[in-house]
Amino acid sequence: MSIFTGSCVALVTPFKPDGSVNFEKLIELTDYHLAHKTDAILICGTTGEASTISDEDQVECVRLVAEHVNKKIPVIAGAGSNDTAHAVELGVACEKAGADALLLVTPYYNKTTQRGLVAHYTKIAEAVNIPIILYNVPGRTGMGISPETCLVLSKVPNIAAVKEASGNISEIAKTAALCGDALDIYSGNDDQTLPILSLGGKGVISVTANIIPDEMHDICEAYWNGDHKEACRLQLSTLGIFDALFCEVNPIPVKGAMNMLGFDVGECHLPLVDLSEAHKEFVKNELKKYGLLK
Repeated sequence: MSIFTGSCVALVTPFKPDGSVNFEKLIELTDYHLAHKTDAILICGTTGEASTISDEDQVECVRLVAEHVNKKIPVIAGAGSNDTAHAVELGVACEKAGADALLLVTPYYNKTTQRGLVAHYTKIAEAVNIPIILYNVPGRTGMGISPETCLVLSKVPNIAAVKEASGNISEIAKTAALCGDALDIYSGNDDQTLPILSLGGKGVISVTANIIPDEMHDICEAYWNGDHKEACRLQLSTLGIFDALFCEVNPIPVKGAMNMLGFDVGECHLPLVDLSEAHKEFVKNELKKYGLLK
């Protein structure tokens, strides 16, 4: 059974001027998504800057959002690590905090082999009872999950899906062919949402949904309703926004855009810095073209 279908927002983590988590704003953002067609919420993923948030704050973010959402839509917790023991501890804590599923990135920096990935993910899966989404993002971690490894992992009972941010449509197609219904596929790249839906994907885990949640949901809904022309129109109409939100390292641009739009989510934690002046203008212009800014 799928964890969700449609658009899951990879929610930013709002910070106060002193760098602490703005928990009140986090609940405001949650309410915004409950009102704007978002089908699931990912807390403390890459876009949520999990790598520079303490475990305690990360788990508290999950607890607060899960409690507030109260099962209206799934709450997914980013709980990955390049230390398997740490990922187990974090996954168990997020499950206790109320997460409906976990998103687990591949080990970064130290990396591993494909056999190591099987051991890593199986160890975490055995420690929790909730579903797991594998996260394949080699551009950030330095390693990818092969389609053959996805097939092996799909046989672990609570490994339910993969978030595909490799950008390699041919590899994603191979994963879909090998795994079939045993492993759901979610797009991890907003601009590949529709192509991945066409390969049987269940939706998207989206950065762009932070600012256009209705539209990201509507791309999926139009496709599943058989209105492929409308789904294509929506996908293509958002390309300028996609370009703007990925003009620098995520989540720098999306936080900049959200602040321009009045969401007041604060700055990123170092080593991420503010948008360059040139990119601020680019983002602002794309928001205006899309009708989000006057």
